[in-house]
Amino acid sequence: MAKYSYEFKMKVVNEYLQGKLGYRLLSKKYHIPSDNVLKEWVAVYRENGSQALQRSRQKKTYSFQFKQYAVELYLSTESSYNELALSLGIHTPSILTSWVQRYRAVGVDGLKPQRKGRRSKVSDKSTIHPSLPEAQTERLKQLEEENLKLRIEVAYLKEVRRLRLAEEAQNNKQGSSTVSEDHSN
Repeated sequence: MAKYSYEFKMKVVNEYLQGKLGYRLLSKKYHIPSDNVLKEWVAVYRENGSQALQRSRQKKTYSFQFKQYAVELYLSTESSYNELALSLGIHTPSILTSWVQRYRAVGVDGLKPQRKGRRSKVSDKSTIHPSLPEAQTERLKQLEEENLKLRIEVAYLKEVRRLRLAEEAQNNKQGSSTVSEDHSN
């Protein structure tokens, strides 16, 4: 998706708010691929003002409690991802989508911060001769991380299988209706 300047977004949003053209005509006029992009800009502008249309160059991190609150709010209300993300000040609704998917796949543990990057090959002095409880704790952490990754992978594979079976059932249904029409003629 093309990245648009703040000035361009403001120009298009202001033109929409003046009421002369609708979403579809404005998106055609300015060669915006989808009128949904324009709808999102207007909604963000109305909810959070002009500053919300500026691209943020900072990576925002969210606490575990905030993620849990957002997911539970989504599951308990009939709000869309876009509406809820706007109301919570999350600039990218897909972040909320991924939180909900991880929550459904693994539960609350899927929302906890994940360790990023490779493990260090050079061990520090405290890990050269670890005491037994510390070694067990580290091993337990490794196993929990591996378990979480495997749960996510299994959930993903189950969903892929379910979609494939649904597609096959749909194809079989279409194929059998064509065959029955041929026999009736």
